[in-house]
Formats: sequence, structure tokens, C-alpha cells
Amino acid sequence: MHPTPHAPIKPSRRRNRHEGHSTARGMAWLDMVQTAGPDVFGTNRWTLLALLGLLLAGVVARALAMVLAPRIFGAVVRLPRTGEALKSSQRALGTAAAAGTVLLGLQRLHAMAETGSDLAEFPGMSALTLIGIAQFVLVVSLVRAAFRAVDVVQDVMDLLDDDDVLDGSERTVVSAVESVLRFLILFIGGVFVADAFGLDLTSLIAGLGISGLALALAAKDTISNFFGAMTVLMDRPFRIGDWVIVGGTEGEVIEINLRTTILRTSLDTVVTVPNANLVNTPVENFGKRRWRRWQTMLHLDLGSNPEAVSAFCDQVIAAVRANDRTLNEDASWCAVEGISAQSIDVAINLYWNLNSSVEEREAREDLMLDIVRISRELNLEFHDARVRQSR
Repeated sequence: MHPTPHAPIKPSRRRNRHEGHSTARGMAWLDMVQTAGPDVFGTNRWTLLALLGLLLAGVVARALAMVLAPRIFGAVVRLPRTGEALKSSQRALGTAAAAGTVLLGLQRLHAMAETGSDLAEFPGMSALTLIGIAQFVLVVSLVRAAFRAVDVVQDVMDLLDDDDVLDGSERTVVSAVESVLRFLILFIGGVFVADAFGLDLTSLIAGLGISGLALALAAKDTISNFFGAMTVLMDRPFRIGDWVIVGGTEGEVIEINLRTTILRTSLDTVVTVPNANLVNTPVENFGKRRWRRWQTMLHLDLGSNPEAVSAFCDQVIAAVRANDRTLNEDASWCAVEGISAQSIDVAINLYWNLNSSVEEREAREDLMLDIVRISRELNLEFHDARVRQSR
């Protein structure tokens, strides 16, 4: 007895109907995505969805860049100002990452549309406009981040410096390098911005050549200031931290840029001096003094003992010559300068071997207190008009 052969299993009609409906719905959805909407936006819905996806990808890229960029660069470069620069420029870096992501996507969509792809329908003018905007945002963001990263120059100078303290010359170099870098960043950024707007750089340069005379006349002061800055950097008539007099302006040099030099006066105001003025104006630099001369007059009571006054002068000049913060001992003196109707006038002349006004004030204070002690040891009194009149 032979076994009954199994009948072939027939596919379920319900399953076939389900798959057929799914395929039909998928094709209908794809047709809808590809074809719907050209009358409104000049493109299909797939392209619009792709643009929306690019925006979302840009938001994600910005968030990731703001979080990861400071950590990555901070782990590689462990410098204080570098960390601060990264922290202050993280928004610019994030915006640059977002703009770069969107730019790459737009360029890909534009390339697909140019090759006749059914999925991408992207009018050329709209594509070029969006690509130009994305490129502009990318360049501006990178320029902002690069501007804030210029502060890293001082960190590099700190690494090269042996004593970990930047003197005036080193601070001047830092200021000059930062100014040059900012100029280069602006120039390169301007070139890329011009490219983003589709400007023909060759024609632009040719136009500058034609109108070069007018441009040179308009930029005469800027060029003069630039060469003035080069003169300051090469000749070094002063450096940051020096106290100078330029024309009728007196103050401490706090910054040297490509266009101007900035002074802070004794009133704590800031004066901006064009560098072109430094070439033709005498500059008096107190920071280059070999010594600091100090002259003062002491008024002793008219009834003072002459022998005590003579001993006072000898002891004061001995204290000056024994002070390790003075020099030119042979040119220093303390002597009776004159006798008036009210006092005996004793003049003091000495030279400080100091580098800053703070050190000079401290040295003068110490010496004047020594002078007071010497006068008391010799029973000498300084002239006081009120005491003199009461006698």
C-alpha cells in the first residue's frame, strides 16, 4: 500500500493580497514623495525631506562639536589660554560644524540634481543660493573661532620663555604677531566670503589694478600706519610697559597693533596714537633710562647747630652710597644749598639703579625714613612755619 503523496502547499491568498497592498502602498508613497510639491517649491518632497534631514544633522553636528572639540583639543594641548580660547569659541566651532555638514549635503544634492537623478529635483539657482549661504556661515564661524584662538600665541611664548615671565620685548612680539595673524585671518576669510558669493577673484584683482591709484590714495593713512608699526618693531624705540612721551601725550605703552599704539596715561585714560605719527614725532622713552635721578630739598630749622647740620649731610650721603639700589656714587651729594629767612636748605642728588616706578617709590620711602632717623639722632628739626612763628 503506497503512502498518499502530500499535496503541494498553496500560498495563502490573504498573504499575497497583503504583500501586494504593501508593495502598492510603497510605490504610491515613493511616487508621492518624488512628484508632489514641485508647483510650490520647485522641487519634490524627497528633496525637501533631505533638506530637513540636513538641518537636523547640522543641529546634531553643532551639539557634538560644542561638546567634543574643547575636550579633544584640551586633552592634546594643555595650555591655560588655549583652554579659555576653546571655551569661548565652542559656539563658533559648533556653528562651523553645522554649516560644514549642511554644505556637504547641499553639494551632494546639487550634484544628484545635475546628473538627472529622479530622487533629487533641485533648481540650480536655489541650490547655489543655499550653498553660498552655508559657505558664508562656515567661513564667518571659522574666522570667529580663529580670532579667539589667536590668544594661543602668548601660551607659545610662555613655553619658549625660560623665566616664565614675559618682559616688555616679548610682550611686544606677542602683540605684533597677534596683530599680523588677525590681519591674515581677515584677509583669508574675505577671500572665501567672496568665493561664497560667486565673485570672480581674477576680475576683482584686475579691477583693483585699474583703480590701484585711487585705492592707494584712500588707504594712504592705513599704509603709513602699517609701515610705522614695522618701524616700531624693527627699531624698537619703546616696548610694552615703557613710559613714553609722544608729542603731547604721556603714558605707559600697553599695546602695539598694526595701525595704532595704545597708551595708558597717569589719569588711567587710554590714548590711541596712530603709528604713522611715531615715524615723524620725537619719542621720549623713560623706560630706557640707565638710571633714575632723584633730587629733593630738605628744610632744616634755622636755629639748627651747624656742626649737627654738617654731620647730617655726611651721614645722609653715606647712607646713599651704602644703598645697593643706587649708583653713580661720585655724582651723588648731600649739601647745604642755601639759607633763607625761615630755614637751612639741604639739597640731595642721587641716582637709583631700578627698573620700575614701584621699586623707585619703595626705595625713596626707605631712604626718607633713614633721613628722619638720622635727623632725630642729631637732634635736628625740620622747618615748620607754625612752630617758627610761635617762638
